[in-house]
Amino acid sequence: MKYITRTVWILSVVSLFTDISSEMLYPIMPIYLKSIGFSIVLIGILEGVAEATTGISKGYFGKLSDTKGKRLPFVQIGYAFSAISKPMMAVLSYPLWIFFARTTDRFGKGIRTAARDAILSDEATPETKGKVFGFHRAMDTTGAAIGPVFALLYLYFHPEDYKTLFFIAFIPGILAVMASFFLKEKKQASLKEKTTTSFFSFLNYWKQSPPAYRKLLIGLLAFTLFNSSDVFLLLKAKQAGLSDTRTIGIYIFYNLIYALFAFPLGILADKISFKNMFIIGLVLFTLVYFGMAVNTNTYLFYILFGIYGIYMAATEGVSKAWISNITDKKDTATAIGTYSSFQSIATMLASSIAGVIWFQFGPSATFLVTGVVILFVIAYFLTIPERTTTKGDSTHK
Repeated sequence: MKYITRTVWILSVVSLFTDISSEMLYPIMPIYLKSIGFSIVLIGILEGVAEATTGISKGYFGKLSDTKGKRLPFVQIGYAFSAISKPMMAVLSYPLWIFFARTTDRFGKGIRTAARDAILSDEATPETKGKVFGFHRAMDTTGAAIGPVFALLYLYFHPEDYKTLFFIAFIPGILAVMASFFLKEKKQASLKEKTTTSFFSFLNYWKQSPPAYRKLLIGLLAFTLFNSSDVFLLLKAKQAGLSDTRTIGIYIFYNLIYALFAFPLGILADKISFKNMFIIGLVLFTLVYFGMAVNTNTYLFYILFGIYGIYMAATEGVSKAWISNITDKKDTATAIGTYSSFQSIATMLASSIAGVIWFQFGPSATFLVTGVVILFVIAYFLTIPERTTTKGDSTHK
């Protein structure tokens, strides 16, 4: 695997440790929030605001990374923010403090993501980007499986002692920051003239970007607008009768499937095109959501979450690899950051809308509405010309 360089390995290990830290808490987050008085609507708003914070900052810091010609400082500072946010969640349980702590975590992700993905893109060729992004997602998601295992073991011996887990999660978070210092900054082309990068300057990229990028972004954002937080999937499983332990267990299973398929589907995406792989992922997504709407059998949730893991493997890394292959190298962080900014705003709306629909009409309506809408999104992606996915396309014709 010559295409998996030292830098890709280190970034993947950093992501693995960070996801051990974050995903140790993710499956218990809705349970913890409900235990301290959060309603389902407030949980939806919290997740939406947190994602919006991530997204807007991704655009700004992606643009800043391209402007400065630097990647590493953004990666290191971003992972540090996420690490220190973990114990903050356990210090106080006031809603405003929880919002602040959760936002700090997501802000860290916003700082690092575009710069990190730009490094991954620079380490690959147009023909190997599916493999490189797929490998990174596989390592990242392995951490997402290991984290909940720790949580499961801890809660087995200390039932409902959620706060201590937030302090334990700080340890792998710090290890991730330490590992990031093994990375070496490669010289990037920076803008020679002095320019001021305002917080929303990345929005200008929409007008400057190639038509293929704009067409792709419209489809990705239409999908995201109805793709609410995974918290709602976990709440549906919990509502169907799964215990805390089984809810965490099913989340571990989902991440294992995701990690297992991310790399091979990345390899396959390089062969069959990113467009085809992404559409396959969307089809699997609709199957899961229609299944969630009607399922009452607790054992079938394992099948649905397994399919959901394959959907994630087919779309998450592929979408970023796709973007990086249809934009100029000098704009990689800006392109990914701009997409991520709009994506997180759409996620905020999606999670908030899902919370309201769930509250007013029940969980089945939430999943049915999403499933139907995504069928139209699939139809849109089928209209995108295959040539917009050409590897190494830099002409944007």
